[in-house]
Amino acid sequence: MSPTVDLPDPLRRRPDTALPDHLTLLYRGPLASCDYDCPYCPFAKRRDGPETLRADRAALERFTDWVAGRPGTRFSVLFTPWGEGLTRSWYRRALIRLSHLPQVERVAIQTNLSGRTAWLSGCDLASVALWTTYHPGEVAHDRFLGKARALTALGVRFSVGVVGQPEHLAAARRMRADLPEDVYLWVNAAEGLTYTDAEAEAWQAIDPHFHYSRDPHPSLGAACRTGDGVLSVDGDGEVRRCHFVDTPLGNLYDGSFAAALGPSPCPLTTCDCHIGYVHLETLDLYDVFRGGVIERVPAVMPPRAPGPPQEAPHRPTPPRADGRPGLSAPPGSGW
Repeated sequence: MSPTVDLPDPLRRRPDTALPDHLTLLYRGPLASCDYDCPYCPFAKRRDGPETLRADRAALERFTDWVAGRPGTRFSVLFTPWGEGLTRSWYRRALIRLSHLPQVERVAIQTNLSGRTAWLSGCDLASVALWTTYHPGEVAHDRFLGKARALTALGVRFSVGVVGQPEHLAAARRMRADLPEDVYLWVNAAEGLTYTDAEAEAWQAIDPHFHYSRDPHPSLGAACRTGDGVLSVDGDGEVRRCHFVDTPLGNLYDGSFAAALGPSPCPLTTCDCHIGYVHLETLDLYDVFRGGVIERVPAVMPPRAPGPPQEAPHRPTPPRADGRPGLSAPPGSGW
């Protein structure tokens, strides 16, 4: 395990608020519609009706207002919609708005990158980021690669991922070869699939961090940052320690969640999703992804050929619009 990195105590309270100095919030509203038809996704080609879309928009705007109204706490925000958010104007507006708030250190969203990219020029590029996923069965190689190159030209910080389905191996190799060298391509183990050592080695050659995803991590009783400085929030404002533990801690909007915050062991037997196990203190992933936990960008880019790893996995982050430095590796960010 990598040496321990000194991070701020997430429960060190400011004198004027009951909230921690820094909160990482994973937000997921009612939206479940998606424009892709991936066979491994239960939300493929789902269509939300107008009522659900209106509710999702109102819930997202309420959440954004809540973050904007708390300048005394520093935030990292990751949107993890069941469906595709960036085809909806309110998610684009939320990322633009949050990126310009001085208390927001990073705001990111999980996306299939099917929508437009030019709107990102309205964001503060020092704080916005994208967690993108390439689905070879749904989009042509050149089309996705063109979107990735457009993000690079705009100066947007992002990662690219693929699900480790056997039929996607050749496409993943090709995408890794064609992506800019400073863009990280991660691989998620396919749900329910057990990999032989030879199969895992093929994916590990694409993503040197694949071993973290290959098998579920034992987590029962393990120390985890969720429920402490990392929280899950749904569209009604119900707060849970993470997306995978149903027990509510309280509500974001009435403040009842704050009293429940604090270190507590994981109640689940295993954790097999990156947005969960990245926060386990038994792993070294806060070192691996320091400065890029929520957008899944490693602090040091894994080498693509034999040789020492290369520092600076992305273009230098520009200064924020408010004059603060960019957050390539933010000191004391809690990531």
